[in-house]
Amino acid sequence: MKENIDILNKEFGKYSAKELLRFFLKLYKGRISFSTSFGAEDQVLTDMIFKIDNEADIFTLDTGRLPYETYDVMHRTNLKYETKISVYFPLSEDIECLYKEQGINGFYDSVQNRKDCCFVRKIAPLKRALEGVDVWITGLRAQQSITREDLQLFEWDEGNHIIKLNPLILWSEQDIWDYIKENDVPYNALHDKGYPSIGCAPCTRAVKEGADVRSGRWWWESPEHKECGLHINIKDNQ
Repeated sequence: MKENIDILNKEFGKYSAKELLRFFLKLYKGRISFSTSFGAEDQVLTDMIFKIDNEADIFTLDTGRLPYETYDVMHRTNLKYETKISVYFPLSEDIECLYKEQGINGFYDSVQNRKDCCFVRKIAPLKRALEGVDVWITGLRAQQSITREDLQLFEWDEGNHIIKLNPLILWSEQDIWDYIKENDVPYNALHDKGYPSIGCAPCTRAVKEGADVRSGRWWWESPEHKECGLHINIKDNQ
């Protein structure tokens, strides 16, 4: 499948997000999944996906340290679409080992500590969630940060050996919010409080209007490090 990435990008480059989802949800039915963090982009895709196939596989990763507002929008999303989005948690023994090694907030002490925390809470559960899946749908946009500006519509995820489909890769932030308003899509209340990007509560803060979308994530680190590891090669995070 890795060798087909360039072909996919050329063949489907002019398809709209809805057209891409409609085509690939049907073609890979039973082998395609969407991972949501309940951020604005992911809520747009959830709405699109469930309107195409209300039995499509959508899952989320509960790190154990999410803000209350994320659980609230998860609940409202399940109610709106009459579903129960699958939830994957880190293994309890992994969390216990992490705490013994670095303490409860050791991720503030070094980039490596933070990556180790992200690995336990996100990357390891993700690998379990993607077992048996050939195509992984994400809400990535090229404009989100310098770590994502070179992303393409289709990517090969070497760490998980899977095709990654980014239907919103060329969407602007305005495109996202226009869709949410026009389709009455539930969204995280933190977005109205200056949080353009939302992750774990200890690693996310509000930013000033006009600031970089990802600047409130891991704000104590330099921009080139600001990925949890879900969307870069897994070996770089171990």
